[in-house]
Amino acid sequence: MAENECVPEYDCREYFKEAVCIDAQRVYDSCSDKDCLEDIRVLFPAARQPLVDSATNVRVREVQVITVYIDLQPIPFNKGFYSVDMTFFFDVALDLFGGTGSCPVPVNGVAIFNKKVILYGSEGNVKLFASGCSIDELAPEDCRVLPKATVQVAQPVALSARLCDHPACGCEPYCRIPEGICQRYGGDFDACTPKNTVYVTIGLFTIVQIVRNVQMLIPAYDFCVPEKECVASSDNPCELFRRIDFPTDEFFPPKATDLPGGCR
Repeated sequence: MAENECVPEYDCREYFKEAVCIDAQRVYDSCSDKDCLEDIRVLFPAARQPLVDSATNVRVREVQVITVYIDLQPIPFNKGFYSVDMTFFFDVALDLFGGTGSCPVPVNGVAIFNKKVILYGSEGNVKLFASGCSIDELAPEDCRVLPKATVQVAQPVALSARLCDHPACGCEPYCRIPEGICQRYGGDFDACTPKNTVYVTIGLFTIVQIVRNVQMLIPAYDFCVPEKECVASSDNPCELFRRIDFPTDEFFPPKATDLPGGCR
């Protein structure tokens, strides 16, 4: 920003006190992607599958990311490059319809998507040892300094859903669902016995990065001393209510001319 830029006639070094060395995560490589995940199979626990089997139509309401499992492996004969294998687990909220005029039945299932990218993470042949570790718990391979892969995921866009007869060819291959996700849905998932299957189309925005811990020299201006005092909370609900601003915008919604970029 302009206010943070140094004025030419002044020396920037007059404003910071010292140069300090910090240990920070530097981004060595990154990529962004926009994926349209078409016809991703939705899996349901055994207790919910009869609801899907009796449905005649389906509608997708919302998709959330449960978790992303990341596996980072060096690429042979291409030093410094790594393969980032990602497995996305989505919670898919659906409405099932069983006939004309019937009320929709809400049900949640799990969709799985695998993605792989190749990024540069540089090389390093050092090992890191830190205090506080037990000699019995520390394995030699745990000391190697490797890069770390991170994935940022925006809110997925639920595009469509369709209901299909289960194919007669048998069980479709799918990734094993971790035990923690199975417990969240209250049972195991069975992909081989359903009468009907649900497929969804999801819009996904991701940013994948490879970072390494490096020592960097930066200018230090001062310590970050808090300037705001902590306000003690009160148990009186009316006192808490008085601190809430009156919601004027709820009673008087903004006009088109009040919005940023609106017509003038």
